[in-house]
Amino acid sequence: MIINKILNNNVVVILDENKKEQVVMGRGIAFKKRPGDIIDKNMVDKVFMLSDKSMNHKFKELMMDLPIEYIEVADEIIKYAKLNLGKKLSENLIISLSDHICNAVERSKDGINVKNPIVWDIKRFYKDEFEVGLEGLKIIKRKLNYELPTDEAGFIAIHIANSLMDESLTNMYDITIVMQEILNIVRYYLNIKFDEESVYFYRFTTHIKFFAQRLISKKTYEDDEDDSLLEIMKSKYQESYKCVNKISEFIYKKYKYIISNEEKLYLTIHIAKIMNKTS
Repeated sequence: MIINKILNNNVVVILDENKKEQVVMGRGIAFKKRPGDIIDKNMVDKVFMLSDKSMNHKFKELMMDLPIEYIEVADEIIKYAKLNLGKKLSENLIISLSDHICNAVERSKDGINVKNPIVWDIKRFYKDEFEVGLEGLKIIKRKLNYELPTDEAGFIAIHIANSLMDESLTNMYDITIVMQEILNIVRYYLNIKFDEESVYFYRFTTHIKFFAQRLISKKTYEDDEDDSLLEIMKSKYQESYKCVNKISEFIYKKYKYIISNEEKLYLTIHIAKIMNKTS
């Protein structure tokens, strides 16, 4: 490996055989080195290559300013997430998560702990990601010898969920708020208590998660179904359909978003199953 550029003592940029940049990390890897020097492969801890050029540039900037331990912690959390979620994560996650962990720890050292106002909703809607967040706190404590509050597990979970859904972090918060609003309408209009461990609740929250994603991104669900099926469900599940109308009215009033008939059909079916399992 030949050094193309030195970012700091622990991070260098090399060019691979295709002349593409790779960011190489290792403690003291660039100590007393210059561009053009060969680095010892035994000193390499991690090699990063982001396909998005703009993200690659941001990553290099981050590496120049961020202590190596924060990147190592973020990388270990990402490895744990991949192993336990069994899903592909955005390669850009290393940027946002490293930066967030650094800021969270530094703020906490200054006695500033940011409250997460939707931590309980994150725990409900993103259970698996929240478990990764809790493990992330353990990794931070073990590697950085610093204990962060549980609220931070929620923030880590949102970063993970954001990576899975390919949404911006702001959008993920907005999506979670929409989900919370819909569940509140269902709960109070139908006067039911959710069994949050049931498969029906899981399916419903998964459905409204993607509905909320479409709403926030202003995408509509195409109406391919025959409206006659909605009429059948409307007749069969009258209370569920009335509840869907309440949701539709609220969504239009607050977000100026029109829920399609096909979306109403699926919401009606999901709510009917929820009602059946809580009655």
